[in-house]
Amino acid sequence: MDKELVLVVDFGGQYAQLIARRVREAGAYSELVPYNISFEEFSNKNPKALVLTGGPSDIYANNAPRLDEKILHSGVPILGICYGFQYLADAFGGIVDKAALGEYGSTKANIVADSILLKDSPSEQKVWMSHGVAVNQAPEGFLVTSKTPGAPVAAMENANLGIYGVQWHPEVKHTPLGQDVFVRFLRDAAKLKLDYNANSIIDEQVAKIRQEVGNNKVICGLSGGVDSAVAAALVHKAIGDQLTCVFIDHGLLRQDEAKQVEDDFTAAFGIKLVVQNEKERFLGKLSGVTEPEKKRKIIGREFIRSFEASVRNLVESGEDIKFLVQGTLYPDVVESGVGAGAANIKSHHNVGGLPDDLQFSLIEPLRTLFKDEVREVGRKLGIPEVIVSRQPFPGPGLAIRIIGEITEERLDILRRADAIAREELTNAGLDNEIWQCPVVLLANVHSVGVQGDGRTYGMPIVLRPVSSEDAMTADWTHVPYDVLGKISNRICNEVREINRVVLDVTSKPPGTIEWE
Repeated sequence: MDKELVLVVDFGGQYAQLIARRVREAGAYSELVPYNISFEEFSNKNPKALVLTGGPSDIYANNAPRLDEKILHSGVPILGICYGFQYLADAFGGIVDKAALGEYGSTKANIVADSILLKDSPSEQKVWMSHGVAVNQAPEGFLVTSKTPGAPVAAMENANLGIYGVQWHPEVKHTPLGQDVFVRFLRDAAKLKLDYNANSIIDEQVAKIRQEVGNNKVICGLSGGVDSAVAAALVHKAIGDQLTCVFIDHGLLRQDEAKQVEDDFTAAFGIKLVVQNEKERFLGKLSGVTEPEKKRKIIGREFIRSFEASVRNLVESGEDIKFLVQGTLYPDVVESGVGAGAANIKSHHNVGGLPDDLQFSLIEPLRTLFKDEVREVGRKLGIPEVIVSRQPFPGPGLAIRIIGEITEERLDILRRADAIAREELTNAGLDNEIWQCPVVLLANVHSVGVQGDGRTYGMPIVLRPVSSEDAMTADWTHVPYDVLGKISNRICNEVREINRVVLDVTSKPPGTIEWE
């Protein structure tokens, strides 16, 4: 498929992946590349536009990241954001200096000139800033289009050179009109068609999977979540009966979830499904383990070993299974620290937890997608809404929602509490407002309580309702007090081992969605 490619050049900013997602939302296909990409690789990719991200560096630092000069002057339209904006100003002869007034958070920007990038924008608008260095003077030939109290040049452009930039962060939701900046740059400045959508993703992946797989057999690790379901449906569309799905019941699922997954998936797809009970295997390997990263790596390793055991038990017309399908998403890859200079936040079982001696070649058709893109692809594939809209559930399951050692008794306690919380949130009509609501058992913590006129020394449960678009950032959901009260009363009354229910009101960042 002939795609108009937009390269998002990563200068180390925390929102680099979000910028790539915003470009796709605008209708252009984006890829994230490091700032030190060579001119040869750049030329081979033949991009139609560049977006330069923010970053933590000072533009005047000796080791400040910079593009190859030939890329900068290649004639490809460029949009600079934050550090990328300052870099463009400096590279083309403007003056960048320490800001007299640093700006962090919500700021009012004044639009001072008509422009391509800010066409039809209100004369004053709210933007999200995060800078202590400002552009004091635009390069010669550049039009200054916006100012803020701390940035004499808050936006600028040179249409003849195809260079545009804003000091603020248009990619975050705290800049209400930010998406308009991306659309105007891509459509009006770079003249792109903006025809990238879920159908184009499906067409591209189906063709790629067919070419890669050929006539070989493929196995898919099905978890029951949205990601693996969409990955399986994409692969099935590409190669049909060459695919066998394996559902590993690792004993870490929520109440009645294994049966629900089997029933829903079989009814929806008609794909060959093998269910393998591996509860004893996983619980045995996790016995005595309390460290979160070790839990994740054990689960990742045992998933693969379980798949390998499944392959040995499958009769596949005399042909070996060569490929393993996984529902890996972009945030999984980012948080697992894959890529140059990436920080490891936590290993995802399907990324950082994979063993070195993996016996399959991986197929990851969703690896460059965000969750909302995956849901849209699922709907286009005809996957039932009951699966597509299912709240995210981590691959390691309840193992990372029990703080402490994983035991059958603790899993039973958490399952009962989790089922109550989910039931009451559904009854209150909150399922579409909440991205997900992890219920966490603090197994190593006990508190004094009173139940039935007697002293108890029970474990606390944490409710973590969060709202998010893509799991890269999140905020806690304001669940009505009466709903929280009902959940708390039911858990303490019906799960006797629990005598305290608490609410987690931490955003991401600084906290992650899961506790481990």
